Amino acid sequence: MKIEVILTPAELPALARRDLREAVCVVFDVLRATSTFVTALQNGAKAIVPVSEIAEALAWRQKQPDVLLGGERDGVKIRAAQTGGVNFDLGNSPREYTPEMVRGKTIVSTTTNGTRALRACAGAQTVLAASFLNLTATVDFIKKLRPNQVVPVCAGTRENPALEDVLAAGALCEMLIRWGETTGEPKSEQKHSGSRGRPPHQKATSDISDSAEMARATYTQAKSDLAAAVGRSENARRLLGIPELRDDVSFCLQRDRYPLVVKRAADGAAFVSVV
Repeated sequence: MKIEVILTPAELPALARRDLREAVCVVFDVLRATSTFVTALQNGAKAIVPVSEIAEALAWRQKQPDVLLGGERDGVKIRAAQTGGVNFDLGNSPREYTPEMVRGKTIVSTTTNGTRALRACAGAQTVLAASFLNLTATVDFIKKLRPNQVVPVCAGTRENPALEDVLAAGALCEMLIRWGETTGEPKSEQKHSGSRGRPPHQKATSDISDSAEMARATYTQAKSDLAAAVGRSENARRLLGIPELRDDVSFCLQRDRYPLVVKRAADGAAFVSVV
């Protein structure tokens, strides 16, 4: 199993051109798109359809009047002034996506970097949307798949890396690498010359890219006080400065609150839950 982390949005165009047919891509937009997807599906939403533009979301509403519209621009819910008259039902705060609001509903969501990262993974064998909220469930799902390649994708901010996404990707890498040290994964390394007789930890790390090691090291350094580390990030500082959204930061940093996996559906457009 090869592990390579996409650290910045600037890498997404190249990722979209790659052959990902044997890869599992795991998209992290911790603050807040993928955390919101996980929460909505846990609370009974039927599906999430990520779209890039407000106009795309409005077109879905025209075709299917019962869908909920969710998303943000500059961190806050999309209002009628931005759409030509339609207020979105939901913003991008996972705390809005309560069972009473979303149960049985399809939600069309437009954010900025989160949607962009998901679309860059279109050619992958499997695409997962993950966060700290469902990290262990996601890792366990990947272990069952035993793919040739795992590509954690950090959605980032504009063209820059986002610390919280790198930390989540690093946590996923650490869990997979430790599993590999225990099981002898990745098996693909045994094909390489000189692999016979190597210690198990060398087998497990031979296909780990520098970007994965960087994400893992970043997480290892920060994990003793993750809240403090994330609190210094650009996205957290912005949210903490908005009274009605400040609690999103601590909410999104909850580890393994939900036991579900969020996976791209067979239609390629929607994301659904796998328990």
